[in-house]
Amino acid sequence: MLAAVLGASLAGCSSTGGKRAEEERTARAAGGKAAVNTPRWTFAMVTHSGDGDTFWDIVQNGAQQAAAKDNIKFVYGHDEEAQRQSQLVQSYIDQKVDGLIVSLAKPSAMKDVVTKAVRAGIPVVTVNSGAEVSKAFGALTHIGQDETVAGEAVGEELNRRGRKKALCVLHEQGNVGHEQRCEGAEKTFKGDLVKLYVEGTNMPDVQSSIESKLQADPSVDAVVTLGAPFAPTAVKAKEQAGSQAEIDTFDLNAQVAAGLKDGALGFAVDQQPYLQGYQAVDLLWLYKYNADVLGGGKPVLTGPQVITNKDAGALEEYAKRGTR
Repeated sequence: MLAAVLGASLAGCSSTGGKRAEEERTARAAGGKAAVNTPRWTFAMVTHSGDGDTFWDIVQNGAQQAAAKDNIKFVYGHDEEAQRQSQLVQSYIDQKVDGLIVSLAKPSAMKDVVTKAVRAGIPVVTVNSGAEVSKAFGALTHIGQDETVAGEAVGEELNRRGRKKALCVLHEQGNVGHEQRCEGAEKTFKGDLVKLYVEGTNMPDVQSSIESKLQADPSVDAVVTLGAPFAPTAVKAKEQAGSQAEIDTFDLNAQVAAGLKDGALGFAVDQQPYLQGYQAVDLLWLYKYNADVLGGGKPVLTGPQVITNKDAGALEEYAKRGTR
C-alpha cells in the first residue's frame, strides 16, 4: 500500500489540473500560501453534526483553508443520525475519494463503513470523537481532545469557582463523547453533578428543560452545556428561571467569546475545532505525498484549553472570523 501511495504521488507531480491560477488565488485570499505542486486529490469529511452547529462551521473553515493550500478538492457531508452518516461515508467510498475524514460520535454504527474504506485503500483520519476506537478501525490517526480529560478540566475549574452543584446538559443522546465529558467532570468535581438530557435540535425544548430544572432545584449554581450554540440558550433559561447559576460551556464561537467578555458566561473549554479540520486535511495530504503519519499511534490532541474573561478579548477577533 505504501509503495502504491508513493508511486501515485510521484506519477502525478506534474499534473496539477487546469485551475492552477484560480486555486492559487483562492489560497492567497484565504490567507494561505499558493497551492502546492501535487495532484488534485479529493478529500471528503463526514461528521455527526446537525444543521446549524457553529462548531462544525469552524471545523470546515480549517479544512477548507488547508485544502486551498494543499491543492485539494474538499467535500463535506453530515448527518446527526448515525446510520445516515454511515451511508454518506459509503457514498464517498463509491466515488473513490482519495482520503476520508470521519467523526465517530457513535462508533458502533460507523465501524463497518470505516473499516471498509480502509480495506478499499482510502486513508482515513478521525476527528473530534472516537479517539478510543480510531486505531482499531484502521484510521491513520485521531485529531481532537480527550473528552474525559476535558471533562476533568471542567470539574477542576468548577472547584476553583466554588461551585457546589452543577447541571451537565447533554444535547445528543448516544454520543459517547458527551457522556465522557460529563463523567470526566463528575470525577474531579467535589460537588454534585446532575445530567440533563435535552433534544439538541429543538432549542425551545432545550431552554424549557434547563429552565424547569433550575426552577425545581435552586441549589444548582452551575450549568455546563456541551456545545457553544447551547450556551446562549442556557443564559436565557437562567434569566427566565430567576436563577443565579453560572453558565459555562464546552467549545467556543463568536457568541461565547462575547458572553465571556461581558460576564454572561463563566468559562469555556476550547478544543480548537479549526485546528481539527486544518490538521486532518494536512495530515491526509502529507500521507498521500510523503507517507507521513503523526501521533505515533496516539491521538493528536487539540485541547482542552480553559478560556475565561481574561482571554476573551484576545480571542474575540478570531472567533468573529470563524477560526476560533
